[in-house]
Amino acid sequence: MTHSESRTAERIKTNVFADPADISLTVAEEIAALIRAKAEAGERCVLGLATGSTPTGIYAHLVRMHQQEGLSFKHVVTFNLDEYLPMQPDALQSYVRFMREHLFDHIDILPENVHIPDGTVSPEQAGEFVRRYEQRIAEVGGIDFQLLGIGRTGHIGFNEPGSSLESRTRVIWLDRLTRLDAASDFFGLEYVPRRGITMGVGTIMEARRVVLTAFGENKAPIIAQAVEGQITPTIPASFLQQHPNAAMYLDDAAAADLMRFRCPWLLGPVEWNEAMIRRAVIWLAGEVGKPILKLTDEDYNETHLQSLVAEHGPAYEINLNVFRHLQRTITGWPGGKPHEAKQPGDLDRTRDRVFPKRVLIFSPHPDDDVISMGGTLIRLVDQEHEVHVAYQVSGSIAVFDDDAIRFTDFAAQFNAMMGIETERSAAIEQTVADALKHKQPGQVDSDDVQRIKSLIRRGEAEAAGRCCGVPLEQLHFLDMPFYETGAVRKKPLSEEDIQIVYDLIAQVKPHQIYAAGDLSDPHGTHRTCLAAVCTACERAIKQTWFDETEVWLYRGAWQEWSPHQIEMAVPLSPEELARKRQAIFKHESQKDKALFPGIDDREFWQRAEDRNRTTAKLYDELGLAEYEAIEGFVRWAV
Repeated sequence: MTHSESRTAERIKTNVFADPADISLTVAEEIAALIRAKAEAGERCVLGLATGSTPTGIYAHLVRMHQQEGLSFKHVVTFNLDEYLPMQPDALQSYVRFMREHLFDHIDILPENVHIPDGTVSPEQAGEFVRRYEQRIAEVGGIDFQLLGIGRTGHIGFNEPGSSLESRTRVIWLDRLTRLDAASDFFGLEYVPRRGITMGVGTIMEARRVVLTAFGENKAPIIAQAVEGQITPTIPASFLQQHPNAAMYLDDAAAADLMRFRCPWLLGPVEWNEAMIRRAVIWLAGEVGKPILKLTDEDYNETHLQSLVAEHGPAYEINLNVFRHLQRTITGWPGGKPHEAKQPGDLDRTRDRVFPKRVLIFSPHPDDDVISMGGTLIRLVDQEHEVHVAYQVSGSIAVFDDDAIRFTDFAAQFNAMMGIETERSAAIEQTVADALKHKQPGQVDSDDVQRIKSLIRRGEAEAAGRCCGVPLEQLHFLDMPFYETGAVRKKPLSEEDIQIVYDLIAQVKPHQIYAAGDLSDPHGTHRTCLAAVCTACERAIKQTWFDETEVWLYRGAWQEWSPHQIEMAVPLSPEELARKRQAIFKHESQKDKALFPGIDDREFWQRAEDRNRTTAKLYDELGLAEYEAIEGFVRWAV
């Protein structure tokens, strides 16, 4: 469902949807309608296509339409935006391979109608290749529909900051931030190519229809600049403001920094419900640098919030209501207090008649639980709740080869020392050693190596569990199948994945479920894992025991909830923060340097502590109690 587009500061038509899946379907339907209309007119349809995680849902719908609804691609011609240079077409990171796996191998498109920049061209051949690429686009009459994503530098295709409006298909030097974002696909920044071939901005702008899609919080800042800011070569996507038929399709997270969502009262009248009032008051406190209870009628009037005071004032009453709400979010009893221990003014926690509770924490990777909610986890255990932790994926691809070699050597030496070395174990050790010795950058690990890396992550999770006081039998390793490809690119979420999650929920019958709502991890595992939990909960709601269940979403590894979003704030003392840090340290393979750090190259414990301290600081600046750190949670309504 799309949000209202009235009263915006946007210079590109922007459609915002709550569910990214709805965007994928909407865009796929537009493409399908164009293909059919062109076919009926006896014309070919020319599509400009993009790669990356965002368009995969669109391609999945197009494949379904072909296989189930008879959508034919025989008269479709495609041109892809870009490719790394150098890049072999069958490499894991190749856009040729990406397009085959996600679209071309599943439809009836003619091979001669598929055009993708050639990552194997030599520097001497590149000039002639890009000239012919442009010539071929012109020969088919130009691009009818161009699909785009956007990078955090504002690039479209590989048109990095500084690209001109007149630029054509060419070889380009990739920005470090672009390469950093791609590092997880290549198993390290050092393996990411430094050059690429891309359609130019001018080529893209000549398409008759341009649609850009973006999902996730990490895209929000650059989206706001591209859509609401000035047109500038520094942000190539901003050139789309000049296109007569361009549109953005964003999910809520990617649109969060647009003015109509961030501060809509600056655009005109708004409906002042509780959530909007809370957001406005917290925004105002930050704008004028005052605690909530010190805000005056003048502060409201001078910052475009006159209507809020007029409808709900005076300022003192508004301030007090918001302050009390924030105060009620703070609780040292995340699982609820025993009924007899409740005090007036305590956070209104439901299910207090059930104490202690069964708590099920879903951790996408084997360390997300302690990184993102380690303090709350420890407190739940200390307060004698029955805490279970479910590690949804093995996390094996995030283990360095050196660690696998080290553990293999240890196993060999241990077996030899204990006199239990067998011919089979020696053969496995040699196979693993050979596989790692001859492994190429980005190559998928052998099954034996993957198992060793999974065991490393499992052992670390068990050590962290012991540190937090969770019994070993209450740690559940789900090894969801979607993840087990050995590569960064995963399989789609399957019924088997969802059933595994549902079975554990049905087994534990938890009173509380915690899941990761942190959706900006660089390779999408959190998003897939949350989808599995949400789907499983939607099925479990039919069971009577689920009436006792509440679901909370945590963040921390990649981003944090803002104060206006937080519905439960768990304060941590300096000692509790130190205990959380020790639990994170148990994940030694991720210590010092993680294989996939994303855009933040700090260690995970440093990120977590900084985010937790920042939340506490924000609460303090709003006039609430001063804490060392705070972990924030948002309730998910099933």
